[in-house]
Amino acid sequence: MLTPEDARLIDHLHGGFPLVDRPFAAVAAQLGWSEERVIERLHQLLAQGVLTRFGPLFQIERAGGQFVLAAIAVPEERFDAVNAVVNSFPEVAHNYRRTHQLNMWFVVAAESPAQAQDALARIEEAVGLQVFAFPKEEEYFVELRLPALATTGDAHGA
Repeated sequence: MLTPEDARLIDHLHGGFPLVDRPFAAVAAQLGWSEERVIERLHQLLAQGVLTRFGPLFQIERAGGQFVLAAIAVPEERFDAVNAVVNSFPEVAHNYRRTHQLNMWFVVAAESPAQAQDALARIEEAVGLQVFAFPKEEEYFVELRLPALATTGDAHGA
């Protein structure tokens, strides 16, 4: 259950994190909390599954790497086994089940396009099913923000 204080923390951190020597202390000062409380609440939110990830987003291509969205049509009776194999690859960043003919979607993150293609080929060999790769062609910056705190007023928070 998300407490109002946790919602305030999430809203405060969404889209911005201080780039200073002690960022959690800076966040704590802005919220009127202690640094330890900020860190403890983030650990708890991650442990509870309220947050699934806390960390930076990188434009991996600027560093020479590549993210590739991939999909597999997995027979239902093999889904759990194939899922375990796909998730065992260190290059797999996310893995989602979908209600579609291509029912397993995952992201491969690698230090180079060649390493991404190698990982996809190894996954395909390991599961014995065709892997469909959808490399990013263009990047869009959407920055969707859904407030965790209930607000009053219009959609702009006024």
